[in-house]
Amino acid sequence: MTAPASTPTARRRQRVAAAYVLEDGRIFRGQAYGAVGETFGEAVFNTGMTGYQETLTDPSYHRQIVAMTAPQIGNTGVNDEDPESSRIWVAGYVVRDPSRIPSNWRAKRSLDEELTTQGIVGISGIDTRALTRHLREAGAMRAGIFSGPALADDATMLERVRQAPQMEGADLCGEVATDEVYVVPAIGEKRFTVAALDLGIKGMTPHRMAERGIEVHVLPANATAEDVYAVNPDGVFFSNGPGDPATADGQVAVLREVLGRRTPFFGICFGNQLLGRALGFGTYKLKYGHRGINQPVQDRTTGKVEVTAHNHGFAVDAPLDRVSETPFGRVEVSHVCLNDDVVEGLQCLDQPAFSVQYHPEAAAGPHDAAYLFDRFFALMEGQRA
Repeated sequence: MTAPASTPTARRRQRVAAAYVLEDGRIFRGQAYGAVGETFGEAVFNTGMTGYQETLTDPSYHRQIVAMTAPQIGNTGVNDEDPESSRIWVAGYVVRDPSRIPSNWRAKRSLDEELTTQGIVGISGIDTRALTRHLREAGAMRAGIFSGPALADDATMLERVRQAPQMEGADLCGEVATDEVYVVPAIGEKRFTVAALDLGIKGMTPHRMAERGIEVHVLPANATAEDVYAVNPDGVFFSNGPGDPATADGQVAVLREVLGRRTPFFGICFGNQLLGRALGFGTYKLKYGHRGINQPVQDRTTGKVEVTAHNHGFAVDAPLDRVSETPFGRVEVSHVCLNDDVVEGLQCLDQPAFSVQYHPEAAAGPHDAAYLFDRFFALMEGQRA
């Protein structure tokens, strides 16, 4: 990505042309939004109608160009309370109709200003419905946004897109994780200690545990089993994160050690995929993934259907119709997506371990799945007893 070449005010006086180029040759033309320049990433879409600030700052979107299907984005501006991390992680941003004037009592600045300040190249004024329909048919693919001086002839831009790296085989969690251990203290009385591997963790996740009296030690993605057990944890947590789970051999080895010691384990998103690998299941890339805050998932242990927040392009390949025998005992699929039968959760029947593919911390919502943090608490309580 290049540094911004103009201010939002100057650009409103004179619109800067931009192009969104897909790997298969489809090109959408619009106006620059945010920084002017060029950027490359995987073309994906998000169906959420709210929570764009949380989406932008979710490390799981590292190296992805996110298109919003909601037609108008930026109405509530940007505040300093809602970010899920210290920066915007998306590689690029695609919207149809950016709000000209933010209106919210917490807003500190406009979304356009925030994108420009952080050097995020975006595009507005394109038909995001047509783009979404195209990605649903053709699948997620490499893409590039070009604006201002970065614009070139179609063939040149397409060739640059096709030179960008693929998401399959990408080892990215180390690029977004913390370098140093830090602690999120329990709120109120401390009940348990959890070692959390940061694979792209969102800020709300340790907060949800802290609300339940859990002190969370957040460790780098390359932490070893010795690092994990150095904090004397009552439980271990693996977070969400970007990239291909097939590359995370080191983290899978740590998780197998956790399972071998029968330490209570909870995994979210990338953590779910790594639990699947540790148990012996494979993973695969979804055609266009699940990204949004309105995905229906059934908890098969209760029959309840939840509206959930998703952000994943890979999934676990585990059988839905039977209990599986693994090196760590019996395992069943505990949650399933009702749109397409994708595995959305794993439950170990002979181990204190479970995981879900979606995001139960759910900032900015929904909160149907918040009970999963209580389930993790109960696992640690049962192990202590």
